[in-house]
Amino acid sequence: MLNWTKQFNIFCLLDNHQYNFSNPQFECLLAVGSIKTLQSKPGNAFEDLQHFVQDEEDWIFGHLGYDLKNEIENLSSQNFDGIQFPDLFFFVPELVLILKEDSLEIGLINGDADIIYENLISIPENKQQPGELISEIKSRFSKEEYLQTVKQIQQHILRGDCYEINFCQEFYADNCEIDPLDVYLKLSRLSPNPFAGFYKIDNKFLLCSSPERYLKKVGNKIFSQPIKGTSKRDLINKSEDEKNKKDLFESTKETAENVMVVDLVRNDLSKVSIEGSVKVDELFGIYSFPQVHQMISTVSGDINKAMTFSDIIKATFPMGSMTGVPKKSVMQLIEKYEKTKRGLFSGAIGYITPAGDFDFNVVIRSILYNSANKYISMQAGSAITFYSEAEKEYEECLVKIEAMKKAVQ
Repeated sequence: MLNWTKQFNIFCLLDNHQYNFSNPQFECLLAVGSIKTLQSKPGNAFEDLQHFVQDEEDWIFGHLGYDLKNEIENLSSQNFDGIQFPDLFFFVPELVLILKEDSLEIGLINGDADIIYENLISIPENKQQPGELISEIKSRFSKEEYLQTVKQIQQHILRGDCYEINFCQEFYADNCEIDPLDVYLKLSRLSPNPFAGFYKIDNKFLLCSSPERYLKKVGNKIFSQPIKGTSKRDLINKSEDEKNKKDLFESTKETAENVMVVDLVRNDLSKVSIEGSVKVDELFGIYSFPQVHQMISTVSGDINKAMTFSDIIKATFPMGSMTGVPKKSVMQLIEKYEKTKRGLFSGAIGYITPAGDFDFNVVIRSILYNSANKYISMQAGSAITFYSEAEKEYEECLVKIEAMKKAVQ
């Protein structure tokens, strides 16, 4: 099925890798081609997005880039951007395929579903086209620079400028060529996660193995599932792996970080929910993924009917797990101390149904690739608090990019 997508300039695959995380209605959702697209100009993004959603009332797929923050708050983004995804892009697809456990549904406006199905099953499996061997993944920060920057951030925390900040660094390779599909399949084998995605806009690709949901709406209910708290897996020593899991749950530092983000998410959801309806459905849930154990909490609310899709996004974006507390202050510090524009990283990809329900992930654990300028980007971060140990935060970043590095090398 994925090899078949190569003929399209625009497509979006969303894959839960059979995790059944929050009882999904499908295993894979694939949108290909475009009948209509939205790429808004700066300053009008949310207004244009709302008109687009209202006018179409159809399946809509696309992304929200982190730097939409500049339209929510009085902020700017001046750092280097090697990938160049637009801050916002949505499209109405020509064709939607819904793969369930025992069925494949094909939805299209024009054409014959039987012919599409025959084309799908006749396409051979992807033949590996690895391109050049990427021998070196470079970092925007030396280790020493990173450690010193964490100490500078902690001085802001000491002064009361913020309480917690998600500080990220970029790992990258330039002047290299990859087969995006081959790398996505390798990444999926190495690190299958419930909010994975393979996304293309012309010469820009996202190869995503995210474990995190940003926001989901079903009927009048809205859910957010922030991740804050990480420990490494030990797949060789089961008892050590269980100890790492237990230590994560009992960590005062990790639970404090999680609580701060949960409080931020509760505050965000309360802006668009019926008063008194916002609640924490699960606090400090520990979930195991191929490389790491994660601490995930679930927050929900009943949506105020007066709120539009754009209202909901503006109130909750960027997600608290990728910013920190308080949100505006830490976004200013992120711009000051990080060296790379986040772009689609720590943004979101997802879909809106014809009925107005939606589901979006958090773009983390991802490889971004621009085939025109032959640039590969992988960003990773961690939550910095006053009690953080800079060395451990650096090691956490390396753990998070491990699978991505293996996928491209």
